[in-house]
Amino acid sequence: MIQEKDKNQILTLFKSLEHEVKIITFTQEFECQFCKMNRELLEEVKALSEKISIEIYDFVKDADYVKKYNVDKIPATIILGDRDYGIRFFGLPVGYEFTSLIEDIIDVSKRKTFLPQNVLNNLSKVDQPVHIEVLTSPTCPYCAIAVRTAHRFAMMNENIVSDMIDLIEFPNLVVKYNVQSYPFIIINKNHFIPGAPPETDFLNEILKVIGK
Repeated sequence: MIQEKDKNQILTLFKSLEHEVKIITFTQEFECQFCKMNRELLEEVKALSEKISIEIYDFVKDADYVKKYNVDKIPATIILGDRDYGIRFFGLPVGYEFTSLIEDIIDVSKRKTFLPQNVLNNLSKVDQPVHIEVLTSPTCPYCAIAVRTAHRFAMMNENIVSDMIDLIEFPNLVVKYNVQSYPFIIINKNHFIPGAPPETDFLNEILKVIGK
């Protein structure tokens, strides 16, 4: 699924990987179209570095893992390092989101992000559970910006879990949340942000939700 020229670029990027990265993906015995494509894509990514491993679980049969990682739809992808960083992809990470996947793997391998210090200082104020959902479209460049910010927040604060959700694969959410444009960010199921705000504004919205 990955073109040869892209493989060469990723191989170069993956030379910077420092620590082991584990990719967990959830599919099902009779794979849906997107589940099969997602698994194959992740296996191709895994083949590009010895530091990357992959574990595949069945959404029905592996109920303990489904519960452990709070997976409620498939295909689902989780990027782990020395712990669960709260990084989630629901749906195929293709288009601009493929870049998000690769950059997330690099961040997790280095066990750090490059968020500014002032953002990190304010991020430490998040002292209660926060669930961020970024609803995306593969052709939306701003979606990838929002996803990367949300995933970086999750990586640097254990109270945050951040999901990328591809609305092409989960169109019911378009109706549920009356999504008019992309990206569409949801915090704790009841606070909505259209667009891709800068890191500081995004974080301020999170702090507002938790009363900080």
